[in-house]
Amino acid sequence: MTENLEIEFKNMLTKQEYEKLLHTFRVDEKQIFTQENHYFDTPEFALKNLESALRIRRKKDHFEMTLKQPASIGLLETNQLINEDEAAEAIHFGRLPSGKIKNILEEKGISFTAIQYFGSLVTKRVEMKYEIGLLVLDHSLYLNKEDYELEYEVKDYQTGKDAFIKLLQDNRIPERKTMNKIRRFYQEKYVQSSSN
Repeated sequence: MTENLEIEFKNMLTKQEYEKLLHTFRVDEKQIFTQENHYFDTPEFALKNLESALRIRRKKDHFEMTLKQPASIGLLETNQLINEDEAAEAIHFGRLPSGKIKNILEEKGISFTAIQYFGSLVTKRVEMKYEIGLLVLDHSLYLNKEDYELEYEVKDYQTGKDAFIKLLQDNRIPERKTMNKIRRFYQEKYVQSSSN
């Protein structure tokens, strides 16, 4: 189990801006990899209401369950390694594995047994070093939608923000208020649930 503070800047992109950045950074098709996130919440969106989120992600040959919670700067991520059987139980039957994340949620009054599988988000991603951080270009597909996003992960907020703004300006990309993937997924799920 690990905890870390995530400081990242995000900006939605048009398909044209995304493709231009792939060209600008000379991204080879072989550099792009696919990752799949599986999201969970209660039917009443208890995690979303706490501005938190729970996902399981496959990372190469292992799985990781991550709880994201708001922090004073960025997000606090609690990561718990799980095995393939535990991931399958969670995704197919809604039975999440015990551990630190279960304890945190139950302390917040969220019953682990009330949490359900909401669906998956598949991202085609490329990562590269840029200035003081990690630059990420994502093309995501979820709930019959697709979008494009630029992320910049850093350790220092102000220096990272300055580099990110300059990158957007240099590429004539307008700053756009951007929700993280989990929020975009939840928003679409909420809209689809409400219209049923």
